[in-house]
Amino acid sequence: MSTTNSKKVKNISIAGAGPVGSLLAVMLAKKGYNIDLFESRPDSRKTNIYQGKSINLALSDRGWLALQAIGVDEEIRNNAIPMYCRIMHNIEGKLSKFPYGKDNQAIWSVSRSGINEQLISIAEQEDGVNVHFEHHLINVNFDQVNCSFNNKGRTKHHNSDLLIGADGAFSKVRRLAQDITGQRISHSLEYMPQSYMEFSIAANSDGSHKMEKHALHIWPRKDFMLIALPNPDGSFTCTLFLNHEGELSFASLDSRDKVSDFFNTYFQDAMPLLEDPVNAFMEKQPAPLCLVHIYPWVINNSTALIGDAAHAMVPFYGQGMNCGFEDCRILNELEAELDGDWDKILPAYEQSRKPNGDAIIELAKRNFVEMSELSADENFLLRKKIEAKFHQMHPQLWVPLYSMVTFSPNISYHQALKTGDIQQQIMDQVMQLPDIHHTWQDSHVYQLLHRLALEKLEKAS
Repeated sequence: MSTTNSKKVKNISIAGAGPVGSLLAVMLAKKGYNIDLFESRPDSRKTNIYQGKSINLALSDRGWLALQAIGVDEEIRNNAIPMYCRIMHNIEGKLSKFPYGKDNQAIWSVSRSGINEQLISIAEQEDGVNVHFEHHLINVNFDQVNCSFNNKGRTKHHNSDLLIGADGAFSKVRRLAQDITGQRISHSLEYMPQSYMEFSIAANSDGSHKMEKHALHIWPRKDFMLIALPNPDGSFTCTLFLNHEGELSFASLDSRDKVSDFFNTYFQDAMPLLEDPVNAFMEKQPAPLCLVHIYPWVINNSTALIGDAAHAMVPFYGQGMNCGFEDCRILNELEAELDGDWDKILPAYEQSRKPNGDAIIELAKRNFVEMSELSADENFLLRKKIEAKFHQMHPQLWVPLYSMVTFSPNISYHQALKTGDIQQQIMDQVMQLPDIHHTWQDSHVYQLLHRLALEKLEKAS
């Protein structure tokens, strides 16, 4: 650390010991900072706090790059499963397979609790990290960076030089900043029409998977869908996304008979695999999906928000944790570039990450339509085939949007959104060509694509 800091920072408090907070603790401790990592929940390694609350997570290149930066990627990879494709299950049970990328590119299925526990254990191994469980943040003096916590009925005070809120979509750090500082904090919380509920598919008796292991399974049904991600123990974690209210919704499925009819009608091939879905549905409460837009992310230049606290998104692009990990990596790189001067680091972090947070929130929201509706649409599937072929022909000129977001960490989310919108306009024109479903492999299609790409994409760049 620099000894010429304009802001002398040695002790950093991080509120929230989820995957993002834990990763950030490791990164900053390796720089020589003293880190106090506070978590309101009990230690999940000793108490099961995740039951019914966890969506499996998909780790992709942005997340791996952050883990690689501190050398823990292989340790995490040992408990992750590569998913090389989507497998679509139509209503008759017919399967269609769509690779995620090329050359065996994959997204990786990880357990939320598993990766969280791994990262907490890694953080605890760092000399400079102290982890405090069951510490509920109740107050912050944002001028002096003094935090007050309730720990089993006792109030504890903690001073630090810097506070980072990694405490999720409903961040207490953010709420206190709004209530206490008087700073104008723009905050919008948007609930999606859909909520979600988790189900399970157990392993076979020999521990093997009951469906293709190296795939993300999707049952797209236009306004709703079921997805399944594999686990190392042979099981699948399944998530139903369905409107919270309305004609066909969690609210309307209010009896065992209705729930049974629903599953047997729409997910017939999944019914023999799912573990008692009717009882599970009746016993659980659907969880909400929300989007959070915040500005600013930095308060008093001594408190910052990171991960879901700054940019909660819906899970339909599989980028929530990846984006949070990328926040950590960028913040860590800025700390080095700016020689530990936090008066410069925090504004630079906000300026770099805010447009990207907004972009991936928008992309994730849009992707529900792609996953639940368009993925079974002939025109949409043809667009994807044409794009994939053109990408093979001109890999520098055209990278499909999904690949930009998932496999290209050198392309920012903001740039991916901008480029993807232009690509969509180009493909709209291509899809208007006469008899495109029969002529899509003809040279004139790709000549037009090449001309439009040169005109529009190079102009935009």
